[in-house]
Amino acid sequence: MTTTKAPADITDDGILNGRLRLFQPKRGHRFGHDAILLAAAVPVRTGDRVAEFGSGVGAAGLALLARVPGIDVTLFEIDPALCTLAQENIVRNGFSDCARAVVQDVTAPLQAGPFDHVLMNPPFNDRRFQASPESGRRLAHAASPDLLARWIGSARAVLRDRGRLTLIWRAEGLADVLRELETAGFGAVSILPVHPATGKPAIRVIAVGAKGDEAPARTLPPLILNDDASRPSAEAEAILRQGTALRMAEENPPS
Repeated sequence: MTTTKAPADITDDGILNGRLRLFQPKRGHRFGHDAILLAAAVPVRTGDRVAEFGSGVGAAGLALLARVPGIDVTLFEIDPALCTLAQENIVRNGFSDCARAVVQDVTAPLQAGPFDHVLMNPPFNDRRFQASPESGRRLAHAASPDLLARWIGSARAVLRDRGRLTLIWRAEGLADVLRELETAGFGAVSILPVHPATGKPAIRVIAVGAKGDEAPARTLPPLILNDDASRPSAEAEAILRQGTALRMAEENPPS
């Protein structure tokens, strides 16, 4: 890992208990737990080719690389400044031989693939509500009504047959996720609800689907982030700090 000093408007943050160091903007779009949960859900194995859509500074894709050596990762990001940071993060964490960052609107035709996996954390704030005044945060979080369908359609276009799409989305939008996955020809969908604590409503859902598979969807036992004492649960701690895989990644072996 290199030790390049961050500019004044950039922070240098550790994830996975400091195993990765990532530059990210002080203001605007910043990664959070969603990126690590997304990476932990991908049922990847050594030798697979992976694409991340809307990668930001690369938190999810690089966390996946830290978990599974020997994979090849392409980070697609529409914001050139974030893409530049993602490429720096690739270099400083020692992944130059197996990862790259590409400036790309993923709703436009992609001259890439085929990939074994696509992972994505699409923008999901409804534009009917007030958008962030920060342009970077607004670009990353404000979604048009058809954005989910377009991202899923782009994923289908670059995935091999039976390739896997893994995405994280707001829990109240689960019906939209299932509808768009079915419309795009994804089946064998596994759904993992993510709850902040026992007895609290889910705040996120993680979905893994296979291109061209016709098996029915299934809902897995939920991930509980915090215990009754508001401390991270053992499973959440292992995922967020140690970089272990979610159960759904282990239960969705590659076809």
